[in-house]
Amino acid sequence: MYLRPVIMVFVQLSVLLGLVYPLVVTGLGQVLFADAANGSLIHQGDKVVGSHLLGQEFTRAEHFWGRPSATAEFAYNPMASGGSNLAATNPQLTAAAQAQLQVLATNPSSAVPVELLSASGSGLDPDISLQAALYQVPRVAQASGHTEQDLRTLVHSLSRNTLTTGFQPLVNVVDLNLAVQALPQ
Repeated sequence: MYLRPVIMVFVQLSVLLGLVYPLVVTGLGQVLFADAANGSLIHQGDKVVGSHLLGQEFTRAEHFWGRPSATAEFAYNPMASGGSNLAATNPQLTAAAQAQLQVLATNPSSAVPVELLSASGSGLDPDISLQAALYQVPRVAQASGHTEQDLRTLVHSLSRNTLTTGFQPLVNVVDLNLAVQALPQ
């Protein structure tokens, strides 16, 4: 007696919430936010070189480096987003930060920004603070052959303030490295 209405409601809700709603939301996303809905990909010619939303591993001296990654299996693994879950008192976390400090501490008169020593919650953070980018300018200038002034100007031109970061200026590391590569020698 009550079985038919229950089945009908189940079928209707399944079609509405399992088919119609996802199609409408996907369509609106494609129309209103096409770039973000498609991964905010960065193209050079016909080649995809990255995404504005995901950090990438840069290890060469002529590149600006992002935050360390704590993703599983390998660094900046987008399929394993997440932090290390190591406690602040864990010796592994301390050792990793000290190793990173040895690599970065090239300027004894300036403290290394903490974000260059610690991974973000996702392990895939694409941005660093303006301070962290400017800290790296001398190293990148020496390795790339560009002047420090040109690199500082470039860093400032690519920095942006957002409401979500409390108006702290951020720089996208992928965009910054692509802009450095585009600078004339």
